[in-house]
Amino acid sequence: MAWDKPNPDDRSDNVEKLQGMVQHTIENMDKAEESMAFTDSEEQLQSIKAKNERRRESLEAFRNEIKDEAHQTEQ
Repeated sequence: MAWDKPNPDDRSDNVEKLQGMVQHTIENMDKAEESMAFTDSEEQLQSIKAKNERRRESLEAFRNEIKDEAHQTEQ
């Protein structure tokens, strides 16, 4: 099957998608925090803490990308 032309770059809903990803990440962090109360292992506890730290870094990246996308749509 031959492709005639690539799909157009549609960024109209990127901010909404990114905001959804932020919300989903926050929900996962909250669930992980709650699960720490039921964790018996120090190893599991440290794993959850490390994962949530990576999530915090992702949240910062998502938020920066949201700002960039919002700025792009203003132009």
